[in-house]
Parts: sequence; C-alpha cells; structure tokens
Amino acid sequence: MLTASVLRPLWDRTAEWTCRLAMIEEARSFLYLSTFYVEHDHYGTTLLTALLDAQRRGVSVNLLLDGFGARLGGVLMTGDEKRALSSTLTSLRLAGATVTVYQPEYSLQRLGGGQHVKIQVSEQGEAIFGSSNITKSSFDGWNEYSVALRGRVVRRLLESYRTIGGSVDDRHLESLDSVVTQRPGRISLDYWMCNPNALQGRLGPFGWRGPNIVTDRMIAMIESAHTTIELTSFFFKPVPSLMNAVLDAARRGVRVAIYHSARQALPATDMAWIASAVGYRQLLNAGVEIYENIHGEHSKIVLIDRSRVAFGSYNFEDAAHDRLAEAMLATADDEGVAPAVAIFEELCADPDNTRVTSAGLQALPRRLKMKQALCGQFKRWM
Repeated sequence: MLTASVLRPLWDRTAEWTCRLAMIEEARSFLYLSTFYVEHDHYGTTLLTALLDAQRRGVSVNLLLDGFGARLGGVLMTGDEKRALSSTLTSLRLAGATVTVYQPEYSLQRLGGGQHVKIQVSEQGEAIFGSSNITKSSFDGWNEYSVALRGRVVRRLLESYRTIGGSVDDRHLESLDSVVTQRPGRISLDYWMCNPNALQGRLGPFGWRGPNIVTDRMIAMIESAHTTIELTSFFFKPVPSLMNAVLDAARRGVRVAIYHSARQALPATDMAWIASAVGYRQLLNAGVEIYENIHGEHSKIVLIDRSRVAFGSYNFEDAAHDRLAEAMLATADDEGVAPAVAIFEELCADPDNTRVTSAGLQALPRRLKMKQALCGQFKRWM
C-alpha cells in the first residue's frame, strides 16, 4: 500500500510556484521534473534558470518534456521565443543536465501522442504532483491543482518517471528509501498510471480502445457514487465509456456537477470547447450541472460523495485514454478529501463560473451550432 506522511494542497497559484522554486533551490543531490511543455515566459525562464543554477552547483538535474506538448506550446510563442527556449535547453544539456523530449515509438502515435504527467522530486524526499505546466497560463490564468507530498509515495512517483519516457538513476531511488523510511506516513493512497503508447502497435491509437487502467479506475469510481459526483477538467469531452458512466450516475439520481473551461479560456482555438459542447444537450437532459470558467479550469479533480477523491493529470478527453500518458492519485483519507471539498465549495460560489442552460444553448449563434454539427463527429481528435 502506498502512503504519504504529508499531503499539502497547492490550489493557490502562488503557493505552488513558491514550492516548486524552493525545492529546486534547496536540492543538493538530484532534481527530477516532468511536464507537458515549458513556455518561454516569466515562469518558464525563471524555472529553467533555477534548474541551470542547480546543475552548476552539483545537483543532478533531470528534465522531461513532451514532443507533442512542445509543439502545442509553440503556438503561444514567437519565433524568437522558441529559439531562446531551445538555446536555454541546450545550455542545460551542456551543463550536464539530462533533458529528454519524449516521443512515442511509432510515427502514427506522434500525431497527438505523448506524456502528460507532471512530477517533481528531489533528494529531500518531497514530490509535487498535479496538473500544472510551466507556463503563465498555469500560474496566472487557469485554475490548477497540485499537491506536495512526503512519504513512501515519493519513491513510487519517481519510479514511474520511467513509464512516461524518462530515465531514473537507481542510486537516487535507493537514497529516497532511507528518507521515506523515517516517515513512511499514514495517509493511504492509490496511484494509477498508464502510457497507452507503450501498449500499442504501429497503428497507434487507430483501432485501440484499451484497456487503460486510469480510465477503468475512473469509471469504477464514478459507478460507486451514491449521492454526488463533482469533477473538474480542462474541457469535458470524455471517451464514450466515461461519458456513459457519468450519464448513468446522473440518471440514477446522483447529483453530478462538472466544472470546466469556457470557450474564451483557450484563445488559440475554440475546437476543444466545440468538442465539449457537442455533448452538452445529452448531459443536460440527464440532469448534469455544467459550469464554464471564463479564465480556464485546468485542474483534474474527481470528488465522489465528498468522501473519496482522485486528482492528477487526466483530462476527461479521448486523448487521455488512447494517446497521452496520464496519472492520478486517489484517497479516501480526510487529508486528501477535505481540500477537494473546499475547492468545490469555492468553485460553486465563484462568479467566474457560469452555468450552462438549455436556453443558453438555444441562443448560441447559428455559426457555432453549424460548427458543432460539422465537427462533432471528429470529437475524438479535438
């Protein structure tokens, strides 16, 4: 059984940023960090500079990025910014750091496959795990949820770094053993991870539907609900099996509330929102409450009956099932559940969250309705 001695919520954006930088600055032996992408903005340059400083003072720095994520993030940057980011990563490598850009094995997988897990670990025996990328959007714009952890779970998180395309020095795992043994912890946790790219052949996601242990555990969690399901996702457009589980729960009388992003939250394109809106009518007809956050909801939290919670990197989308490596932590202990309850109470009262209604759908411009009709059949790839 996995346990933690500390589980500290990092819902507050400043708290998470401060925690990330402090871990890097205090590292003396090693520092591992995985993320979907780094943007060349204030946050990206500050963190990469901190990693470079750590490497130069003798810390073994290991940074894992995603190739597909880097291409998506590149849309937000100018040509000069992309070149500057590449130069900084080269400086990290030349200083001796391990910098890996993950690419799935087969070419068809690279159309949208990669790794989406966010883990940060140091020899101090602390880990950060959650939803945030290293970008202004994650710290100045969207809602995000990460946690700071200590205990046995930290070693497991670092072990799993290999599953998402990273390399891990066994000596670093062994050094964590002595740290976590001193305070193994009493908070019980389950850790779910799947890299579908490692389970597929040359056709990649085409024709592949699983099994994906994270999707299966999420379905089982939703099916176990008696009274309430409250969840957050970037855009709610899940694989059909997950959608059916949510609809079935609502139809049997469970109150289901979904908090995700509004169309304006992703200025580069509205296609993700379109893919979500395709399912709105079906959800509303089943009695599901849908809320759109104008600034963006990028956290991934599932709270069941206010007594069990899962959180991590898994968005409710097809890509999370068949293209992207994802991970979630789950617990029924109050140290993990209570912060999630507080978050949903805050979201419920937040004026930035607007409830979707049938009347609102009817009032959408004809252009948007036509776009939904045309693009809905391609929802899996949006």
